[in-house]
Amino acid sequence: MNKSIMDIALEEARAAGDRGEVPVGAVIVRDGEILARAGNRTREFHDVTAHAEIVAIRSAASSLESERLPDCDLYVTLEPCAMCAAAISFARIRRLYFGAEDIKGGAVVNGPRFFDQPTCHHAPEVYSGFAESEAADLLVQFFQQKRS
Repeated sequence: MNKSIMDIALEEARAAGDRGEVPVGAVIVRDGEILARAGNRTREFHDVTAHAEIVAIRSAASSLESERLPDCDLYVTLEPCAMCAAAISFARIRRLYFGAEDIKGGAVVNGPRFFDQPTCHHAPEVYSGFAESEAADLLVQFFQQKRS
């Protein structure tokens, strides 16, 4: 059985949760080839910028030896925050696919709606709701366990 790209992002999110990180996963694809896959690593790296999207963008940019990723698509399990939306814009990601909306911290369809701002130089095509319930369930379970 072939896995979807979002299934792979969910695997990364589960692995992040197993490491004690907030369970968010990201995958960058170009021409059907996975260039990078990552989960949150903020605690592991002691780096507030080590969100799954940023780690994946850094990895893909390094492998392509370019700071721009114009022919690449990003799949992420949670709506990106403002920092990640800015990185997506600066990297010139072509398409963004995300799972669960983040009403509190999201910056794509919630909050500041980064890509809709006149100061945003590049806005990817945005598609939401991919594996939304699975992505949301991972987050709910993670935070329930933290509170127990």
